[in-house]
Amino acid sequence: MLTNCLREIRNAWHFYYALRLVFKAVLRCSHLNRAL
Repeated sequence: MLTNCLREIRNAWHFYYALRLVFKAVLRCSHLNRAL
């Protein structure tokens, strides 16, 4: 039971981390487009 809970938390953390990386990439691209 506890391992299932930890697995869910780990999946959510990975998803949040990936989402943050994508958000940073989109921000960087938008800044580049604005500069161009």
